[in-house]
Order: sequence, then C-alpha cells, then structure tokens
Amino acid sequence: MKILITGGGTGGHIYPALAFVNYVKKIEPNTEFMYVGTENGLESQIVPKYKIPFKTIKIQGFRRSLSPQNVKTVYLFLNSIGKAKKIIKDFQPDIVIGTGGYVSGSVVYAATRLKIPTIVHEQNSIPGMTNKFLSKYATKVAICFPDVADYFPKDKVILTGNPRAQEVVMIEKTNILKEYGLDPNKKTVVIFGGSRGALKINQAFIEAFPLFEKREYQVLYASGERYFKELQETLNLSEKKLTNISIQPYIDKMAEVLAAADLMVGRAGATSIAEFTALGLPAILIPSPYVTNDHQTKNAQSLVKSGAVEMITDQELTGHKLIAEIDAILLDETRHQLMANASKKEGIPDAAKRLYEVVKEII
Repeated sequence: MKILITGGGTGGHIYPALAFVNYVKKIEPNTEFMYVGTENGLESQIVPKYKIPFKTIKIQGFRRSLSPQNVKTVYLFLNSIGKAKKIIKDFQPDIVIGTGGYVSGSVVYAATRLKIPTIVHEQNSIPGMTNKFLSKYATKVAICFPDVADYFPKDKVILTGNPRAQEVVMIEKTNILKEYGLDPNKKTVVIFGGSRGALKINQAFIEAFPLFEKREYQVLYASGERYFKELQETLNLSEKKLTNISIQPYIDKMAEVLAAADLMVGRAGATSIAEFTALGLPAILIPSPYVTNDHQTKNAQSLVKSGAVEMITDQELTGHKLIAEIDAILLDETRHQLMANASKKEGIPDAAKRLYEVVKEII
C-alpha cells in the first residue's frame, strides 16, 4: 500500500500526520509513504527527521483583505496543482490524506482530479478555509470535534479523533519530573504557552510567582525561548533557590511530562487537547486570540461543556486569576477527579486506528 500525506504550516497540521504514519508503520511495515509540503514551511524542518520521503511545492495563503498578493496566490495555486499531479503520478499512491494548511489544498485537489481516493483531516472545532474547500471534492472528512461536522457534507464526515492521541496514550508514567528538579510524587501543574511561549501567560506567571512559591503543589513552567532570559532577570532567578518551581525555556518531552502531571495550563490548540484528553488530564485552557476564526476558543468551549476543563480568556488572565483556578482544581480532590473523568471521556485514544480503518474502507 502507498499513502501520500500532505499538510503544513503549523505543528497542529504536521504532528497528527506523523503520528498516523508511525501507527501504520507498526501494523503494516511494508506501507510506503510520501510527504508533500513546502520548502519554507515548518514541515520541511520536521518531516525529514522521521526519514519519510519528502517533496515540496510552492504555494502561499490568501490574504483576507484585498491585496495584490492574492493574484500571485492564485497563480501559485494553479501552478502547484500541476506540480502536485506530477508528484502523485510518479508515486502512484492508493490514497492521499491532507491534514490542513495551504499545501494540502493543492495536493488533495490534484488527487481528486486524478480520481484517487482522498481524506481531509480537520483537527479543530472550526475548519480552516482549505479544508472547507477540499471537503466538496474529498472522499471522506475525518474530524476530531463533533461540532465541526456541521461545516462539511454530512455523508462524508467520520469522527476519528487526532492520531497524536494514540501515541500519547501509550506513554507510561515515569520519574521524568526529576529531570526538571521536581519531585515525581508531588502534585504538579504544567504551564506553557506553546513552543514559542505567550506574552500574556508569561506576564501572569511573573505576577503569580511569589504565590506559587508558597503552594503545596509544584509548578513546571515553559516560558518559550524568546521570554526565558527576560524572565530570569525579572524574577532574579540567579539568586534564588527554587524548591517547588522549575522554569524552562522549552519542554522537549511534553507528552512524557503530561503523563506525569496532575493539571495542564496552556493554549487550546488541537494537538494539546488530543494529548491531555487521551491521558485523562484536567486542564485550564487560555485560548490564543490570534488564530484564524478564533478556533481555539471554540475548541476550549466544547470541553468546558463536558466539565473536562476550565477556560480563562487571554483578556481576563492575571496572576491572581491563574492561581485561584489552579488552587480550585488541585486542592479539591473531588473536583480534580471529576474533571479527570470528563477529560478521559472526551479523549479518543484509538484515533490513528480509526483513521486507518477509514483508509482501508475507501481504497
């Protein structure tokens, strides 16, 4: 079997694709893969590390306002369809799967013109422009949030979940917190604002820092590389010995850390949600207000309804608000357990398997 995967621009489009590839390689080792992305996208840095054959096409996104750049975008899109067709004809896949981003628009559309079965995978609760366009032509649309089904043709939609969840759920709890100078047996909250960090979360953490020092639970905070030095200077960390707080620029083993934690605080990206719900971990979500269609807020709201998370808007976030919400969950064992149970129910731990079953059904 040959599977062509395409998706790029953000980790939220790339990591689900790679998680699916890893799953299929385990159960069908003879499966051949090809990944199509862009030369300058994040996928060009990540995918080659997984030793997956990687091809690129040139494309850019539409500007939402009137712009001469949109003329170039149309030209690149039309041109990229021809290049995508050549890649597809050379590889001869049995199916093409698009996980989002502008690059998947060209590749999946080209595959439909060549009469090759296609799947569009939508990770968020509000679909991107590319996936809405592709859903008219794709064979099936795989979704992670039930609410997003309303945006797509009903006869094509299948709830599969995010394949990243299946990778995470297999991770066992370890003593990884020791690597960050923390006690593996103590209640732990992990706070982060994404790989680059988030200014508002950073400001709230600085305000909450003196209060965190007095708490019975411990805190692992990832500031993001761009805020780390400033944070050290602001909190005068060189002259302090921290006992229940660990501050890192980045956490490179996030899944393992979450498996050892009791509460997560962070943005409401699709990958993070797939990870903590697969683990049955309660969370406090602070949706980024800077994403397309404010989809992170919708992601979070769907979990607030189920009781799995609490939400703080970026605008209302303060250090005192953050402390109060964490205390209310971590210091109340009954509430913590109820949220953990609700989180577990929201997770789809066999997401990669479900997606693979859709593949087998349509090829």
